[in-house]
Amino acid sequence: MKAVFLDRDGTINLDKDYVHRIEDFELLPGALESLKRIQVAGFALIIVTNQSGVGRGYYTEDDYHSVTAHMKSELAKNGVRLGGIYACFHHADGHQPYRLACGCRKPQPGMVMQAQKELGIDLPTSFVVGDKWTDIKMGMNAGIPKQHCILVRTGKASGEGEPVSGAVIVDDLRAAADYILRQ
Repeated sequence: MKAVFLDRDGTINLDKDYVHRIEDFELLPGALESLKRIQVAGFALIIVTNQSGVGRGYYTEDDYHSVTAHMKSELAKNGVRLGGIYACFHHADGHQPYRLACGCRKPQPGMVMQAQKELGIDLPTSFVVGDKWTDIKMGMNAGIPKQHCILVRTGKASGEGEPVSGAVIVDDLRAAADYILRQ
């Protein structure tokens, strides 16, 4: 199965500093249409998101799960089904039990590898879309081809981190969907 691994904040929804309340969750323009187009083309849609706000004590796992349930509901109302959602709550400077250097926090490939194992994802035919270079590096660390790793400029910290030569850079999720569907 081929998939598109998507970052959440700054890629699908507006990044408003640690989105953890339903009222702060706002889909970016064109996100629903883009996700639907990718889904119709036969890709599983998989969210992979660092949520260090939990580890840092800014909000709880329950807060995260409430926003996630709301997101899933909003997407489902519009015919978008998610194949999986993976989140990393860890942070090296966080509170216990989340303080650790793990294999799931981007740019580490743990969330992608877990999805591959659980869902049978074919990584060479899959894509990654995110607003930070850590998203791109996660995809490459998991074995997704560099030309299938797409940085969108919609996040507040667009391009944060060290750039990756040869990665695809586009304006938003619409342009990422256009690129994916042309491949």
